[in-house]
Amino acid sequence: MTTTKPRKIIIDTDPGQDDAVAILLALASPEEIDVLGIVSVAGNVPLELTTLNARKICELAGKPETAIYAGCDRPLAHSLVTAEHVHGKTGLDGPDLPEPHMPVQDKHGVDFIIDTLREQPAGTVTLCPLGPLTNIATALQKAPDIADRIQEIVLMGGAYFEVGNITPAAEFNIYVDPEAAEIVFKCGAPITVMPLDVTHKALVTKPRNDAFRALGNLAGIATAEMTDFFERFDKEKYGSAGAPLHDPCVTAYVINPDLFSGRHINVEIETQSELTRGMTVADWWGVTDRPKNATFMGDLDADGFFALITQRLARL
Repeated sequence: MTTTKPRKIIIDTDPGQDDAVAILLALASPEEIDVLGIVSVAGNVPLELTTLNARKICELAGKPETAIYAGCDRPLAHSLVTAEHVHGKTGLDGPDLPEPHMPVQDKHGVDFIIDTLREQPAGTVTLCPLGPLTNIATALQKAPDIADRIQEIVLMGGAYFEVGNITPAAEFNIYVDPEAAEIVFKCGAPITVMPLDVTHKALVTKPRNDAFRALGNLAGIATAEMTDFFERFDKEKYGSAGAPLHDPCVTAYVINPDLFSGRHINVEIETQSELTRGMTVADWWGVTDRPKNATFMGDLDADGFFALITQRLARL
């Protein structure tokens, strides 16, 4: 499970309670993950709040030395759609986290992504977008040379069999900025996708949440309070036994890819249609001859996934 060297990653995020858990998991796993920096993006809530929330989460983890950069405050081509109806007005409703003291870096998040990919050896940096793909697409547009230097893009977004959660056809992260998603999916870098098809199997049931709370540390209790908060929305909407932990699938995959299974397929992004804008059109059955450009996950070992998160949160 452990490779010799930890994987260098940049987390691109719009926290979000599930983003928070994904970040905590990464920061608690230094043997597998070296977090080079965290870049905020507008998504679940506006940029000012996602940046603030990223700082709160790093301080909750006891990692105030983490470099945080503010990225893009709006999608490439359209006005911002947010999700306060899911995550609350702060984006991180649930726990009462203190105001952070750690700084935001002066450099723009997009420039940080570009500079890091150019400075690190080619093929050694993995991008982990947990929100809309605006920052990643902007970096690729501004510096096309970085595409060949990316080790892998592991992203949470999209859906196929689970279709949409913000419209009937589209998952939120892709829907917020489909133009950005199209650029990313066509960039040629290796892409691994954690769609709703897999994240909806990562359900925080009561026993799993009780295990977070029972850790007794600040991170465990805050995680339990966050999932308590946003599960009310998902339980009502899906009638499920708990809330899906979408974004931690990304960092869990970087730590232990064997927890997940999927297929290498073609994924195209719909940007035009009024009905299906933001849809990830995934050729799961191989019915077209379009080139395969992404590994689209379909299943996970949910018990192994929650055991990993619980074990790592205990360290913080």
